[in-house]
Amino acid sequence: MPTETEQLTAIVQDTTFRNEDNGYTVLHAVVGRTEHTVVGILPELSPGENVTFEGRWTEHPMYGRQFSASKCTITPPTGKSAIEKYLGSGLIRGIGPSTAKLIVNHFGESAMDVLDEHPERLTEIPGIGPKKAAMIMESYTEQMGMRRALVFLQNYGISPNLAMKVAKYYGENTVTLIRQNPYRMVTDIDGVGFLTADRIALSMGIDPMSEHRIRAALFYLLNEAAGNGGHTYLPHQVLRQRAAAMLRADEELVERQISQGMLEKMIVGFSMPGEEDAVCLPLYFHAENEIAMRLHYLMEARPYKRVTGLGDRIAAYEKEQGVRFSDMQKKAIRSAVEEGVLVITGGPGTGKTTIIRCILSLLKEDNDILLCAPTGRAAKRMSEATGEEAKTIHRLLEYGGDSETFARSQDYPLECDCLIVDEMSMVDVVLMRGLLRAILPGTRLILVGDADQLPSVGAGNVLHDILASDAVPNVRLCDIFRQDESSMIVLNAHRINHGEMPVLKKRDTDFFFEKKMLQSEAAKTICQLLQTRLPKYLRFPEDRWRSEAVRTIQVLTPTKKGDCGAVALNQLLQAALNPEKPGQDTITHGETTFRVGDKVIQTKNDYQLEYKRRTQFGWEDGTGIFNGDVGYVEHIDPAEHLLTVCFDDDRYVTYQKQQLDALELAYCLTVHKSQGSEFPVVVLPVVGGPPMLMVRNLLYTALTRARHLVVLVGREEVIRQMVENDHIAQRYTMLTERLISYQTLGQMG
Repeated sequence: MPTETEQLTAIVQDTTFRNEDNGYTVLHAVVGRTEHTVVGILPELSPGENVTFEGRWTEHPMYGRQFSASKCTITPPTGKSAIEKYLGSGLIRGIGPSTAKLIVNHFGESAMDVLDEHPERLTEIPGIGPKKAAMIMESYTEQMGMRRALVFLQNYGISPNLAMKVAKYYGENTVTLIRQNPYRMVTDIDGVGFLTADRIALSMGIDPMSEHRIRAALFYLLNEAAGNGGHTYLPHQVLRQRAAAMLRADEELVERQISQGMLEKMIVGFSMPGEEDAVCLPLYFHAENEIAMRLHYLMEARPYKRVTGLGDRIAAYEKEQGVRFSDMQKKAIRSAVEEGVLVITGGPGTGKTTIIRCILSLLKEDNDILLCAPTGRAAKRMSEATGEEAKTIHRLLEYGGDSETFARSQDYPLECDCLIVDEMSMVDVVLMRGLLRAILPGTRLILVGDADQLPSVGAGNVLHDILASDAVPNVRLCDIFRQDESSMIVLNAHRINHGEMPVLKKRDTDFFFEKKMLQSEAAKTICQLLQTRLPKYLRFPEDRWRSEAVRTIQVLTPTKKGDCGAVALNQLLQAALNPEKPGQDTITHGETTFRVGDKVIQTKNDYQLEYKRRTQFGWEDGTGIFNGDVGYVEHIDPAEHLLTVCFDDDRYVTYQKQQLDALELAYCLTVHKSQGSEFPVVVLPVVGGPPMLMVRNLLYTALTRARHLVVLVGREEVIRQMVENDHIAQRYTMLTERLISYQTLGQMG
């Protein structure tokens, strides 16, 4: 149980460490004659300041007892000595020890009041002219503004990390701006949701029916629809009704703010063919329209570099590699070479990788070719399958400071004649727009993916919408051509996809089913499978059973909650595969204790997070770790509260404690988080869950993540329910219609 929050009132002695980016501070403070170490995200404090810290006492393994502060209240220094020490600390530009002495000698104990209320009086002091006085006041105002902002925000329950982020964005005007309209944070600051801003606003007495509140709610609902539902828009009526219900407001009042939001271009209204009016955020409206436009231009341009004697060269490749392409596979190869854009889609074993290899063979002699995929794991797998370097899309585009900024664009395009993108089902509209901006007309674009897998985590349904439009040349591969077509993983995946029950009771295969009726029984069995049974079956070296199991076997689950949800299974599997050891360095964050050797996953895009990548030429620096990246804890420094993770593509990232919100254990992943990855062995509990998750394409996606072995643990009737439930949650997207529009315009032209 967490200890009670305590207060520590002390005088600051000195600061031993401060991270200017996030405000994390280590300082010494004294109470009477006793010195204490205080750590936390704090405003910049000066020696001599009287501060009341709020937080908890903790025991550091190296530095002993210290106070971990979550907030602080600063009492202005009193007495000439304290004021002089504070002013001369170097905190305020233009005031050193000698100037501080002059100020205190002149104004005495009123010096702080003069700085607050009559700063122009500084010019009374010989040696301080108008220019220097202005510099002092600018620095003093900035410091005071930041302090007031942090204290103000933390008093409303905003975390220190987020408070620092808000204060840096608004600067010295933070308190004034937020008092005027707390809801501005919803649109301005990533990480501040409507509920947080609403709590602050209502506690300030802001009118619940204010235009600011209603407009922030509209923005929040559209963002929420994009982030959690993948929608790029909402029907006008749906948005109006949801906002009215959430705010307990009249729909007419909401409608008025929808109209006003459109006038101010905060939101965009438009009509969908055959449907009622729709509303969306400008980002998604422009992204989908631009995707359609750029795909149209790429198709119209056709490739600059032609390939002659295509039929003979395909035949020569077949003979050389000992393969025989079907007519549909040959069509895919021809179209990839001849068309400006081609989509190749198909399930496991249908030959997508074989086709890519052939295309590379035909083109690489005279064409510069680039390969990419949405995640590090998918890119690595693409490299292994083709023998060519593949990058993540973000790395290829040389992304900048946020998700919408890439160095590569129409002004600095990719230097290639052909670009091949794998795992297209994972690509959302923002990423797709960024990619297309960097491709010159005349470049071949080949998009590869499985349309029957789960859609992207981000907004949009790019692969599905492109195929649904039929405006882009595409080839659907249906027949199984994988050499190991006896694989029950492949056969069962296709059976599930066609609405048929998988074969569960065939022995000596790569597909097993273990019957367990209860969630608790299934969870216990999964632990046993990873601890002993599968390592023994797979003939892992006995001294490496646990470590090999962690790296080779991936537990997937439909849901986060319950005994067989990701949260509970991660705790069980961590205890089984990486148990606590005496004297082991650990970091506890929230409910999770991280240990060296833990498998972890990044749960949000962080475009600023720095990494070092090991290459054959040494180390290279970069920034950006993304949602879905999986790695292993390499090192923990409990003294400095640091944790280092090595991600799959040899990126080493050091996390500070406050950054651990984005890191979770990954012994067990939800099926959604496993997209784009492939694992040697997959274990999947099938014991029930929310109906919206127990669907066919989720089961299909889970199976297609496995390379060599699948083990299902649970109930046959649950599997049957999932196979029969082919409901796919509708995403409100407009890309299909946009593509059809451009196709129609092209035909008219």
